[in-house]
Amino acid sequence: MPIPSRAALVEHLVRTRIAGNVATPRDNNLAHYRKLANGDRHYWLGLELGDRWTDEQDVLAVMAERCGVDDDPAHRVGQDTIDPELTVDALDRMAGRLRKAAADRDRVLFATGHPGALLDVHSRTAAALRAAGCDIVRIPGGLTADEGYVVQFADVAVFERGATLWHTHSPGPMNAVLDGLRALDQPLPGLVVADHGWAGRAAQRGIDTVGYADCNDPALFIGEAEGTLQVTVPLDDHVLDPRSYEPMTAYLLDAAGLL
Repeated sequence: MPIPSRAALVEHLVRTRIAGNVATPRDNNLAHYRKLANGDRHYWLGLELGDRWTDEQDVLAVMAERCGVDDDPAHRVGQDTIDPELTVDALDRMAGRLRKAAADRDRVLFATGHPGALLDVHSRTAAALRAAGCDIVRIPGGLTADEGYVVQFADVAVFERGATLWHTHSPGPMNAVLDGLRALDQPLPGLVVADHGWAGRAAQRGIDTVGYADCNDPALFIGEAEGTLQVTVPLDDHVLDPRSYEPMTAYLLDAAGLL
């Protein structure tokens, strides 16, 4: 995979709708911001937000700043956006943390609630860090959460139910992994690379965490704004062709010095 320049990556993100005019509609974004502000913990993605984010407009302001959605509260329906420049800025910040993990030969855990789209992004990153000398966490066997199983595929922890890998926002699977490691007296990871509730709960439990989030998942951006997460990369987390993420992954690994 050729390494794209920043300008080429921005063009690719817009063309594939990973950023730019994304598929998630404005009304869906605002509904999720409102539910987070109203205290619906499903939308907190494993973070503990208390009563600090009870105004939907405050959530919108963070999302405009960190994700690039339209900051006009009167814009209620139609197209919404992710700023591709913010995506690449966040990839550069993530690359800095991955570079540090490689230098320190850190213990790193990868996990995804979006196995249909982001599994390969995480798996390639795990392989690059292993080649650099990092210890990629092998999760304990037999873990359960949310009436399903927590398993590991291609170095990435995922949630399985009915012999199928599931899309999940729940923090339960990450709790199961971290509690399982403690029960076996195994060291916790020094870094988690994840998304959804996997990332939010790891960060909430005090582990350095970087992750990916869509424009309708405001919690991780709020977590970064509060300093709980180190980096949140804005992107559409489920475009139809997972191969569309390959240039982004190549750019990230190159920026981290891992290629």
